[in-house]
Amino acid sequence: MTTSVTELLEEGGTQQLDTATAPSGEIAARSPLELFWRRLRDDKVALASLGVIVFLALVAICAPLVVELMGAPKPNVQNSKALDEFGSAAGPNAHNILGTDDVGRDVFSRVVYGARASLTVAILATAIAMAIGVVIGLSAGYYRGWADSLLSRGLDVILGFPVLLFAIGVGFACNTPQGCLGGALKPGISTVVFVIVIPTFPYFARIVRGQVLSLREREFVEAARSLGASDRRIMFREILPNLVAPLIVYGTLIIPANILFEASLSFLGVGIKEPNPSWGAMLSDAAPIFDTAWWFMFFPGLALVVTVLAFNLLGDGLQDALNPRAGR
Repeated sequence: MTTSVTELLEEGGTQQLDTATAPSGEIAARSPLELFWRRLRDDKVALASLGVIVFLALVAICAPLVVELMGAPKPNVQNSKALDEFGSAAGPNAHNILGTDDVGRDVFSRVVYGARASLTVAILATAIAMAIGVVIGLSAGYYRGWADSLLSRGLDVILGFPVLLFAIGVGFACNTPQGCLGGALKPGISTVVFVIVIPTFPYFARIVRGQVLSLREREFVEAARSLGASDRRIMFREILPNLVAPLIVYGTLIIPANILFEASLSFLGVGIKEPNPSWGAMLSDAAPIFDTAWWFMFFPGLALVVTVLAFNLLGDGLQDALNPRAGR
């Protein structure tokens, strides 16, 4: 049943309604997705950050095409002619728009390909950690009792490990042609993803567990249970959809942290391996000569800062847009 705008005003209704006026003069309710987009659209900073992230993702996906269109050499091509007259890294010029490193490799190409490595590792690790955390958090929060105690204490044990020391230890242990765990973890992306997932998924699990403890007592869960729905259906079809908003927000905030984590591991020499360029590895290579070749450290560092800042600002914007109490 609908109410016309005229009738509503005649009744003296002064409450601000989050609705849209249809062409017929009737009030049409907005869907949650429409309300979300309305709030996000008003946040210019979040929209700009989303644009930056989309641009970076396209650059990472189309890295070979971008490098070819710019007329830059491949990221691992060492060209002694690209060095300066003293045989050192050359600054930005017409042939190498962001300069070269100390062995004549093009910095622009390596920054572009480094975006692919950083985003792949961060997004993949976050997705896997989220999936594991959701399953554990749902089980712990829904079943409670001994299952909750066992899973929660296991999460506490994992969180008790020194994250950086764990990552460095696993990185060095798997830094062999055979890898480790029977060859399941090879040096490079698979090892980096593993060492990021292990300390990350407990945070997702804790967030999900706290939400499930509240949601499992709600009326819609009781209704589903009274209709004979299985525990699995209740968890994944009734409760999980209500966790999408906090998971999206937390995921967008974890991705930049994982980007920095990957860069830190690559900087320490236990992250992405050659021939795959990495922003962290570029910063490590640039450290000894940063005083004479500022471009070698500046551009990968700038790319890292811009990417992390964009994800953080987008996460803040999503948090406001997904908050039903945010009045806009």
